Amino acid sequence: MELQTLISPGTARTETFTVEEQHTAYHIGSGDERVLGTPWMISFMERVSNRLLAEHLPEGYLSVGVRVDVKHLAPTPIGARVRVVAEVLEVVKNRVLLAVETWDEQEKLGEGTHWRAVVERERYMRRVLAKRTTDDR
Repeated sequence: MELQTLISPGTARTETFTVEEQHTAYHIGSGDERVLGTPWMISFMERVSNRLLAEHLPEGYLSVGVRVDVKHLAPTPIGARVRVVAEVLEVVKNRVLLAVETWDEQEKLGEGTHWRAVVERERYMRRVLAKRTTDDR
């Protein structure tokens, strides 16, 4: 599979999420306030990036996150709508570099980059299963 023929720089996806209690720094223990927690902001960025690549991959392939480098720039309260944009910057062999940004209704919340690797699902799951103990099977 030639990934460069399936996904090209400039390919993008945008999704919108609503901040709920479960997404807050307070709820997940990463902070003391009921605002969007950084781990959830990153999760939203990864989710949109994954869905973007999934739209372009053939049957039997998936993408997995391998690196995230982001800045969380501003707080966002419960109930706010958060827009997440992921855009392909570069495709190198089986790796895809994406620019990721997050906005609320007033300002940019976060920005950075996210690398994902494209792998064969069956091979990937064999590696996962090989790590399970006999008690897990």
